[in-house]
Formats: sequence, C-alpha cells, structure tokens
Amino acid sequence: MNFSLQQNATELSAGSSVILPLAKAAEGHDDLITPCLKAADELLNGAITHAIASGDLSGKFKSSQLFLNAGSGPDRILVIGTGVADQLTGRKYHQLVQSAWSQISSNPGPSVLNQLTTIQTKNLDLNSKVRLTVEAIVQACYRFDQFKTTPKDVPPSTDMILLADTSSQVQLDQSVATAQAMDLCRDLGNLPGNICTPSYLAEQGHKLAAGSDKVTTQVLEEAEMETLGMHSLLSVGRGSAEPSKLIVINYQGGEKGAQPHVLVGKGITFDSGGISIKPGAAMDEMKYDMCGAASVMGTMQAVIKMDLKVNLVVIVASAENMPSSTASKPGDIFTTMSGKTVEVLNTDAEGRLVLCDALTYAERFKPKTVVDVATLTGACIIALGHHTSAVLSNDDAFATSLMSAGKQAFDHAWQLPMGEEYQAQLDSNFADLGNIGGRAAGTITAACFLSRFAESFTWAHLDIAGTAWTSGAKKGSTGRCVPLLVQHIVNQA
Repeated sequence: MNFSLQQNATELSAGSSVILPLAKAAEGHDDLITPCLKAADELLNGAITHAIASGDLSGKFKSSQLFLNAGSGPDRILVIGTGVADQLTGRKYHQLVQSAWSQISSNPGPSVLNQLTTIQTKNLDLNSKVRLTVEAIVQACYRFDQFKTTPKDVPPSTDMILLADTSSQVQLDQSVATAQAMDLCRDLGNLPGNICTPSYLAEQGHKLAAGSDKVTTQVLEEAEMETLGMHSLLSVGRGSAEPSKLIVINYQGGEKGAQPHVLVGKGITFDSGGISIKPGAAMDEMKYDMCGAASVMGTMQAVIKMDLKVNLVVIVASAENMPSSTASKPGDIFTTMSGKTVEVLNTDAEGRLVLCDALTYAERFKPKTVVDVATLTGACIIALGHHTSAVLSNDDAFATSLMSAGKQAFDHAWQLPMGEEYQAQLDSNFADLGNIGGRAAGTITAACFLSRFAESFTWAHLDIAGTAWTSGAKKGSTGRCVPLLVQHIVNQA
C-alpha cells in the first residue's frame, strides 16, 4: 500500500473511497456535522443526515455506515463515529482506524481519502494521528499464510491518502518505514523454528546490507567465537545440530568516527529449555524466543530506509537451545568473554547466557549507548502483563529517554528498579555468579546479571516477553518493540 498526504479537506473527489469522522457531541447536543460531512451529504442527497435522524448512524465510537454513491465524486463514502473526540486515546484511535479499514478493505478502489486525521482531540496531535493511521492499516493488511495450501485472499492494492499538511511528510515517511519494519519483525517471529534458524537470521543480516554502501554485515561462526572466549554463548547451542551465530550489522550514516548506538537482540530461534526442559503445553510458541533479534533487525531496516544521520550497530546473539547428550547441564560452569565465570543453575535461563557475551563484544565499538532486547523472563509477564515492556538500566536518565520514546511511539515501556540489593541473589558458591537468582524479582535479577557485563557503557535492557507475541486464536508476532526502538534512534539522530 502506498501512503501520501493531501491538504484539501473538501476535495471529496480525490479518492474512490472516502472515510469521514462523525464526532459525538456533549450530552444534550447534536453530533457534529463537519463541512466535509455536509458536502458528502449533498452528494448523497441527504442520506447521511437521514441516517443520523433515523438513529442508524451516530457519533458513538465505531458506529458506522457505508454509503454507495452513484453520482459524481467518490464511489464509496464511509462515515464512522469517533465517540467524544477528547476521549480518544492512541489505543482507541488505532482501533477506530482498523474498524474503518475493515469495512472498505474488500473493495476500496484505487485510492482512499482518509480524513480521520482531522479529528480534533487534545490527546493526539497531527503527527501522532498520521503515525497511528499508517501502523494500524499496515497491521490490518498483514498476512502470514505462505505455509497454507489455500492462502487467504490478498486485499486489493490501493493508495491511502491522509488528510494532513506537508509538515507531516517526515512523520509519514518515518511511520511507513516503522510499519514495514514491524512487518519484517512479525515475519521473522512467525516463521517456524525449522526454517528460521541462526543461519537463516544470518542470511537476513546479509540481505539488510545488500545494496547500501553504508551497511556491512559480519557473521561470527562458532570457531571465531571460541577464539574470542564466548563460552557462555556457545554453551547454549551445544545440544543443537544448528550452529550458533553472532550477527553484527554496522550502519554508518553519521559522522565518521562518531560513537555508535548499539542494539543487541536475543536470537534463540527455538527454546526447548535444554536439559531444564519446558512443559509441553504451548512449547510451539518458543519459536518466538528470537523476537528480540527480530525487533533489532527490523529497526535496522527502518534506519536504513530513512537514511538517518546516525551510526548504529545491531548485534544478534543467535542459538537454538535443545537437549541432547552434548547439551550443557545444570551445575556446569563456563567462562564468558569478559573473563567472569557463570554457574548454569537452569539451562532454561539461556537468554542472558548469549546476551552477556554479546554485550562484552559491543565494548569494541566504544558505544554511546547500548540497548539489549529480549524475551527474557516469564516474570515480566506477571509484573507488567502483555501491554507494557520492562526497562531496566544502569542510567536512570537513559531509561527515562527510552520510556519517552515509547510514549511517542505508542509502544509503552516502564522502568523496574535494579538496586544493588538484588545482585546478591546471583551469588554462586562455585563461580562468579549464577545464571538465575530464584523466583523472587526474576525480571530484575535477570537484568542484574546482564548489568555485570555492561559496566563500561550506558546501557538499558528491554524485556519484551509479554509484548512480543500474542497467544490463542490470534497467535502471532506483534512487531513490538520496533516502534520504540526506531523512535529512540530517530531521537538520537
């Protein structure tokens, strides 16, 4: 789908379909008929006002009616109620856009003039409405059915024209790049583990670098990681026939020599739990344990597309965690690239074992900031549910900036504490630290573990275990936290 902007609010003939908002007025007042609704009503010989008068249409949230126009102007005019405009949140606006699109998506015509961006609300500025409109429609159009013998019908191609002035063009371009990056993240997450292996992620890393002289991709194989002393990372993949990989994608869009920002993604392409094997129920969802990797690779795609003036390094630590006679065992001790030793008390706490070596590797880039992203702990879901990602950091100001980026992007995150009192839970009788800290504060102690390998730079950890995918009838990757990460890099640029 192509997106563009148009400034003229009364030019109804601009699209073969038009989406018009009908705002609900305050109690005791009539719903608000805008000039565009009046113009549409004249084209339809009073059909809109008749529908309102008869009670078939109102400004109630998502109340709607599709009118077919046989005369001049657009073929289809959809009027949809917005509710009281000042009660519209980002979430409700997103729902409104998707509801409107669902009603015309089967036959939108060659173009759609979407006027939902004209809704006057104190909660959302124009750029926010542009962002949410693009992301909502791209998400609604997303399909992952390439493995079905009878795929679903693909919606007709159409041009989506948003009513907004040219000052929103930069936001539109960024929103399209972000939405497409979320689709890449969804695709990588939804792919089955027999296809999306560490080697497959490495291939995608090379594809991101293809065609751009600003991007290079390096893939470290197991022998190279062995030489570097990445025994912690390598321990996770020892039980699998799939070789582990460290994928490094380097984008040089800023000043030469300027410190890069680094994103590190957990890329466990399937997590059986290893010897500490998981219960069988919903184990298929452990293909999503590489969604941290998918989100940082999606972010890199967006940054390349936007041609941002920033230096960015993406590091993906990828392995498959399987049980076998060669798999690491509870009680094993490994030396990390940093030289610190780790006692593996639970092989299902493997994400931190790959990330710690990746964080140490990130030191060589002398980074300005580092963010690691991982579906790391089930405890995060207990703490924050499926709506908000967790942020933990060794720098409160940096954590605040990430939460601010999440708020801008409607991809919310919340900071959890990481005081030194939690570090004692990682004490080991036999090594420098254990890889788990017990049931209490599991998300926090996981971040405390990672913080031991991020002492030389400004660092934050994003735990997206609750937000990276949905279960049940609508099971699938969400594309989060790509919007937050893209906005973070945009803010740095």
